[in-house]
Amino acid sequence: MGTMNISLPDSLKAFVEQQVAQGGYGTSSEYIRELIRKDQDRSALRLLALEGAASPPAGPADDAYFDGLRARIRQQHTW
Repeated sequence: MGTMNISLPDSLKAFVEQQVAQGGYGTSSEYIRELIRKDQDRSALRLLALEGAASPPAGPADDAYFDGLRARIRQQHTW
């Protein structure tokens, strides 16, 4: 695992320390890693949304469409 040192203004440092104390994080590094993971997830979701917006229109999302989705899921999973 690599190491990265960052400089924060006192107000941000205090905020991070408060989040660690209140959020159940063991260290400020854990808190920062969680923020980065959430940002990665947000970026991936944004990319998917942009790809969907750029894709051609699909058919209507009516009852038949959702029935078909449910049927495909049932076929893929054995519960």
